[in-house]
Amino acid sequence: MVESEKMTEKEYVSYNEVHKLCQEGAEILKNFKPDLMIAIGGGGFIPARILRTFLKEPGAKNIPIQAIGLSLYEQIGQGPLTATPEKEQAGMEVVRTQWLDFNNLEQHAGNLIGKKILIVDEVDDTRTTLHYALSELQKDVKAQAEKLGRKDEETSFYIFVLHNKDKPKHAELPEDMISEGRYIAARTVPDIWIAYPWEARDIDEQTRLAELKNQH
Repeated sequence: MVESEKMTEKEYVSYNEVHKLCQEGAEILKNFKPDLMIAIGGGGFIPARILRTFLKEPGAKNIPIQAIGLSLYEQIGQGPLTATPEKEQAGMEVVRTQWLDFNNLEQHAGNLIGKKILIVDEVDDTRTTLHYALSELQKDVKAQAEKLGRKDEETSFYIFVLHNKDKPKHAELPEDMISEGRYIAARTVPDIWIAYPWEARDIDEQTRLAELKNQH
């Protein structure tokens, strides 16, 4: 998700850096062998597509990529959030702008039950959006499994982000996801404004500033 421009310190990131961060992440994710990627729009689209290139096994089909859209609306003055989507609404409201069509997904790519699913976004800022996406997808899979009588099949979720901001989070991810290494952040950075290349109006200047940072 796009972060606030109120932050004064800014770190510019080039497309080359994004590519290399995805390549690093893919080396870890190869052990998990995800069956499906779900990109959170719009920051997760490009990293997901790059990851697919590095995760593709010779002779195998491309890993399908599905997209979801979430908008985050912050209410100023609220305290930290609990890990339940219902209470999460009190401080930051996550609104679905696009979600999975499970009927269409089942016809063309199979349902999500029993799969290894990788959620991709560019940045883990307050963690509200990632928490919401994971919680809602888990609920959807559970409902599918109950409907189809497949409750015994295990569905695993993984998360990949380019950057994790080292700051207090407004929501938490499941402890087993962290302990089992199913949450992967290519870089952990201070709480600064990260300028991604797909947000740039002048890509040459964006690249120059990113390269200048790397020289120091």
